[in-house]
Amino acid sequence: MYNYMDLAIAFFISLISAFLLTYPVKKIALKFKVVDFPNYRKIHKKVTPRLGGLSIFLGALLGVLYLHPHHEHLPGIFMGALAIIVTGVLDDRYTIRPVIKLSGQLIAASFLISSGLIIERVTLPFIGMVDLGFFSVLITVLWVVGIANAINLIDGLDGLATGVTTIALICMFVMALIDVRTIAAALSIVLIGANIGFLYHNFHPAKIYMGDTGSNFLGYMIAVVSMLGLFKNIALFSFIIPIIILAIPIFDTLFAIIRRAYNKESIMQPDRKHIHYQLLDVGYSHRQTVLIIYAFSALFGLMAILFSEASLQVSILIAVFILLLLHLFAEMAGLVFNGKRPVLDLFARIFRRAKREKDEE
Repeated sequence: MYNYMDLAIAFFISLISAFLLTYPVKKIALKFKVVDFPNYRKIHKKVTPRLGGLSIFLGALLGVLYLHPHHEHLPGIFMGALAIIVTGVLDDRYTIRPVIKLSGQLIAASFLISSGLIIERVTLPFIGMVDLGFFSVLITVLWVVGIANAINLIDGLDGLATGVTTIALICMFVMALIDVRTIAAALSIVLIGANIGFLYHNFHPAKIYMGDTGSNFLGYMIAVVSMLGLFKNIALFSFIIPIIILAIPIFDTLFAIIRRAYNKESIMQPDRKHIHYQLLDVGYSHRQTVLIIYAFSALFGLMAILFSEASLQVSILIAVFILLLLHLFAEMAGLVFNGKRPVLDLFARIFRRAKREKDEE
C-alpha cells in the first residue's frame, strides 16, 4: 500500500497538471473546431470548446506515472483507456454515429476482459459468494458500457458530470483504503485530482466542456475502479455498493430508457427530460441544480460506505433510507405522480408546523 504522502503528491500532480493542461487543450479545441454549439436542448448560449476530457486523462496519467503502480491488469486498463479516448475525441470532433461509439466502448471492454479483469463473482446475503461463470464476460461488458453511457447522459450542465464523478471516486477511494485495495486507491486519487483541476474551468459558467472524451473516459475508469475494488468487497450485497455510489447517473439512465421505450422512441435519441433538466424546469437555477445533485450524490456515497461495513439488519435500514432518498430526488425532479410532491409537501408541512410552534413559545 502506498503511504499517504505518495498519494497526496500524486493527487496534486494530477490536479495541477489537469488545471494547466486545460489551457492548451482549449486552444487546440478552438483551432480544430472541436466545439459545442448551442441548441434547444442545451443551456449554454455561446460556442464552447469541448475536449476537456483530454486534460483529465493526461493529468491522471501523470499522477499514475509518479506512483508507478505494478498490477497485472494495468496494460489492459491503459489500452482500454486509449480506445475510449480516441472514440471520444472522434465523437467530439465529428459527432460519430451511436453504433461507432458503442464499438469503441466494446473495444475498451475487450481489453479489460483479455487482461483478465472481469466481474467473476458477487456476494449475496444468506448465500455468500456466487460465481457468475459464463455470464462474467457479459456482465463485465454491460457494466463498462453502461457506466460510460450513464456518465455521458448526466453530462448536461456545467460542472455536473465532473462533480458527480469526483464524489463517486472519493467514496471509492475511501472504500479502497478501508479494504486495502492498493491499485483502486491509486487510480481513484489521481482521477480525483485531475477532476478537481479541470473543474476550475468547467464549473458554471464553463469555459470548456469535458465532451464525450471526458464523460466516456471517466465512466470507463469508474467501472474499472469498481471492478478492482468494490466488486471484490466481501460484504453482503457487494454488487449493490457501486450501484448506490452511482445512483444518480444509473437511475437517470434507467429513467431515460424506460421513458423513451414507453414513448416508442429510440433509446439513443437525446432529449431534454433528464433529471438535471427537470430540476431546471421546476424553477431551480443552474448552480442550485448542480449543487442539489452534488448533495444527493454525496448522500448516496455516504450510504454506500456505511452499507459496505454494516450488518444485515443495518443494511436493510440503510436500503430503506436509500429508497426514500431516490423517491425524494424523483419528486424534486418532477418524475413521479405527474409532478406532484406528496412526501416533500409532508416534510414541508411538518417543518412549518414546528417553526410555528417554536415562534409561539
